[in-house]
Amino acid sequence: MELTVKWDGKMAFSGETPSGHLVKMDAAPEIGGENTGSRPTELLLNAVAGCTGIDLISILDKMRLETKAFHMEVKAERAGEHPKRFTNIHIHYVLVGELPEDKVVRAIRLSKDKYCSVAHSLNAEITASYSINEGEKITLA
Repeated sequence: MELTVKWDGKMAFSGETPSGHLVKMDAAPEIGGENTGSRPTELLLNAVAGCTGIDLISILDKMRLETKAFHMEVKAERAGEHPKRFTNIHIHYVLVGELPEDKVVRAIRLSKDKYCSVAHSLNAEITASYSINEGEKITLA
């Protein structure tokens, strides 16, 4: 994969993806940015969530299960010292539909352990939990 990232002045950058989309990035004003785009670290967390979300929907579809609504709540911790990498990422999957718990757990584990290429490109510990139809929040071991 190849892409181009262009400096737009001060701390702002624009990346053009191979699929033809523009991604705007900038730093916070307190470090010289103008807040005209997302922070790269924010995009990284969004990429992890988007990757695993696509996996889950794909896997549940292949299981012939209908997901009526779905969102993820992502929390991350970073190291205190530079490079301040992500050390822990927790994704809570909130699903609505006639979804058997064992199938949801299988889909999450397949994404986490096998399919999500973004998560596997990081060295942070990634944990997961889920809830179905506003039920109890369950953490995967």
